[in-house]
Amino acid sequence: MDPQDWEAFRADMHRLLDQCVDQLHSARERPWQPVPDAFNEAITIPDQTTGEHGAVMDRLAQDILPQTTGNTHPAFFGWVHGTGQAMGLASELVAATMNSNCGGRDHGAIRVEQEVIRWLCATAGWPANTGGILTTGTSQATIYALCAARLKRFGAAVRTRGLHDMPRLRVYAAKGAHSCVVKALQVMGHGTQALKQIPLRDGQMDLDALREALRQDRDAGIEPLAIVATAGSVNTGTFDDIAGLARIAHSHGTWLHVDAAFGYWIRLADAPWRALADGMEEADSIALDGHKWLGVTYDCGACLIRDQAVHRATFAERPEYLAAQSKGLAAGDWWPTDYGTELSRGFRALKMWTALQTHGPEVIGAVVTDNCKQAALMGALAEASDLLDLACPVVSNLCVIRPRQGDPAALAAQLQLSGEAVFSTTTLDGAPCLRAAIVNHRTTSDTIRAAVTALERAVATAPEGGALPAGPA
Repeated sequence: MDPQDWEAFRADMHRLLDQCVDQLHSARERPWQPVPDAFNEAITIPDQTTGEHGAVMDRLAQDILPQTTGNTHPAFFGWVHGTGQAMGLASELVAATMNSNCGGRDHGAIRVEQEVIRWLCATAGWPANTGGILTTGTSQATIYALCAARLKRFGAAVRTRGLHDMPRLRVYAAKGAHSCVVKALQVMGHGTQALKQIPLRDGQMDLDALREALRQDRDAGIEPLAIVATAGSVNTGTFDDIAGLARIAHSHGTWLHVDAAFGYWIRLADAPWRALADGMEEADSIALDGHKWLGVTYDCGACLIRDQAVHRATFAERPEYLAAQSKGLAAGDWWPTDYGTELSRGFRALKMWTALQTHGPEVIGAVVTDNCKQAALMGALAEASDLLDLACPVVSNLCVIRPRQGDPAALAAQLQLSGEAVFSTTTLDGAPCLRAAIVNHRTTSDTIRAAVTALERAVATAPEGGALPAGPA
């Protein structure tokens, strides 16, 4: 399957690399566009192929490369999509060339992952004897963290007996917490009813309501498994009082998990935003994504777990063909497969390592701070507008806007199709809204002003039949 003509392959690769760099260089001129009607036919895999590498590379550049999500564009605010750093291209090229299996054994890629985990734990404020594992993202990390919490509370027998004879258990999270929490409980076999959503007070989990829920469940014989603190809510960008939740968790002997998918990186921001993450250092586990605010290319997340003995006891399974040796490739003290469900794993640590090597805490923190300022600017423009209302206070990098007329979903689609801006939609207090999540290092204040102007223009011409009552939600 190797090329027959390596020099021709080299020339084709250089041409493809130039085309990839050109696309990154022009990212500011490349908003999302609909996939063309002919795309499905263009990507059809034929029954017989020519085996010509150059022809396939041309297809990659001409057919595949232009059809992006649009998240590299500075006016992409839909959902929390990372933008990708240019150096991600370099790291992915090297990782693909190495083709390392990062499930275990003693080789360079494993040590790079260890170093990345060490850095993440230190940035979280954790001591040196803590650790974790890189994951596809926070959804996978949440499953790992709650599995570790379950083993710590109920012992290693859960791995052999399963859920047999296990009491009912409960996980507590704020209303509106990310769906990955309930999905984790479904995958673990506990079901949706194992999650209790706690009401909000001023955008945060209500601590008094949590205490009452814990009391009621204990009286009913329901075991509290974990409290999930949200560091950056997906709807509004709010942060729970993590320090307050840590005190409650410790007083009940309950695991504290922090969903910090994008909010983890606010620890590097300037004041006052950095203080939003206070208390994260007290957590038992943290889930985070590198492919969001840090801009690592997809996919790259992490599950940090304070107690490494518990973490390993939750997942380690070494049959004879995975026996460790004292020397050679099968040596090494740390095998990632002992800390998760995967044995075949890609070298995703390299792209996070490259991002951290290229742009240290100061630069990353400046980007995070800028995005928070840009969200505040968008909020101020919405408040000053005769056509828009700010649906809730801007806390971090999210701004939620309610248009005074028109259907938010139709308005979002109109701006997406025009290439002017990508907003997503959400509902607050029963009212449909437009939501902007700003995690893009290419976004500027001018980007924000242009997007709000485009939105106002769309609202002004929206059908009156879709009118919404004025006033903030």
